[in-house]
Amino acid sequence: MEEKTYSGFVAIVGKPNVGKSTLLNNLLGVKVAPISPRPQTTRKRLRGILTEGRRQIVFVDTPGLHKPMDALGEFMDQEVYEALADVNTVVWVVDLRHPPTPEDELVAKALKPLVGKVPILLVGNKLDEAKYPEEALKAYHALLPEAEPRMLSALDEKQVAGLKAELLALMPEGPFYYPEDHAKSDQTFGEWVAEIVREEAMKRLWHEVPYAIATKVEEVAERENGVLYIKVVVYVERPSQKGIVIGEGGKKLKEIGQAARKQLEVFLNRKVYLDLEVKVYPDWRKDPEALRELGYRASVG
Repeated sequence: MEEKTYSGFVAIVGKPNVGKSTLLNNLLGVKVAPISPRPQTTRKRLRGILTEGRRQIVFVDTPGLHKPMDALGEFMDQEVYEALADVNTVVWVVDLRHPPTPEDELVAKALKPLVGKVPILLVGNKLDEAKYPEEALKAYHALLPEAEPRMLSALDEKQVAGLKAELLALMPEGPFYYPEDHAKSDQTFGEWVAEIVREEAMKRLWHEVPYAIATKVEEVAERENGVLYIKVVVYVERPSQKGIVIGEGGKKLKEIGQAARKQLEVFLNRKVYLDLEVKVYPDWRKDPEALRELGYRASVG
């Protein structure tokens, strides 16, 4: 008789910059989501697939819920609401270093309709850096008393392993959504590369060009010498931003390229030639058609 299998979807939600992507990467044991110390690094829903024994979790990492200012912001919020439409468990991540903000209240409000339908775990993150973690968690818990509170640091392997075991145990009986040997993410190779380049650009251009950067892979080719050639276009909204991204004598773009290439070579375990080009796409964040072209497809416009 075939052994039973257990599977389900777990949405990871929260306001921007609380450590959702770090938590996802550490739950999976591999980096699938871009990380930077800047809010709104995650722009699209991303599925992370964890299979252990007879249990499988499909994690849905979401953008930070916030008050949208443009079409991109609306797309990001829509991604969150859609992720919550059909899940078995919710992990609501909050930052224990600070008290709740109106954005946290927005998240609590979005989760309210799920109360009594699925388990909602309130995960206080950054426990290692918080001065008054218990008080902070209490304030967050008051926003949604039905959530089940706990605290951890997303960087602590033991604590993350405890949460992982708890989530695996919550999965209902059902078939696997992905084969056991499936990759840890549902991103295409091009999407994954583009996100790594964007992550490195955001780290270095935070003050100058915070959200105007988008990235897209235009070409991937095997070279005869065994090197993998990848061309990525970095889009900005204004000509002045193009100069900032390139930097004096091309210095900034070179820095971004070197850092991204290093990441790619570690993950792919092979030599990579990363060719970066900067182009202007006027006001792409406000244009639903531009968003679609740049890979922000669902529910725009």
